[in-house]
Amino acid sequence: MSNGAFVERADIVLASASPRRKELLGSLGIAYRVIPSLVDEPDPDPAETPGGYALRMARLKARDVAWGHPGSYVLGADTVVAVGGHILGKPRDQADSRRMTAMLAGREHTVVTGCCLIGPGGAALWEEAVSSRVTFARLTEEAIAAYAATKEPMDKAGGYAIQGLGAFMIERIEGSYTSVVGLPLAEVVAVLAAHKAIAARGV
Repeated sequence: MSNGAFVERADIVLASASPRRKELLGSLGIAYRVIPSLVDEPDPDPAETPGGYALRMARLKARDVAWGHPGSYVLGADTVVAVGGHILGKPRDQADSRRMTAMLAGREHTVVTGCCLIGPGGAALWEEAVSSRVTFARLTEEAIAAYAATKEPMDKAGGYAIQGLGAFMIERIEGSYTSVVGLPLAEVVAVLAAHKAIAARGV
């Protein structure tokens, strides 16, 4: 890639098929490869926290890809939405989408993105769960149904996209916007730069 503030200094692999994560990492201007993890995603353990589950999934994804690419920096990530201590997955259908949005409407919830960076040789260089708080506006049943009908919620944790058609539902966010989208860029840049996998362009 030619635009952006950074340039790659090593082979970087994103272990995710998420269009949101690809767009965010691409905004840095670096060249990287996308090799989605094929690991099955288990359900959360009964006593597992949202942050613990997000980190476990990020670790599984990163390690699943890293074993076949021992000379690369492999980045795995997983985003979890939780309300009232209950982790919300992706909606099964439009009815489930409406149920999730109604549960979130008019209240605050937590969005956690877990990240894991595996370095050349297979060592875990960084693991972190970045937590943000998002508050939804009060929503009418009609608005909830109309959003579900767009089908945007169907592949999203918690059943919404803060950067997409679901933006109208967001009243307030405390924390990292990019983490809520799917990848905490400030933290990712700091870690990749610290390990000399990327550098500021022109430096």
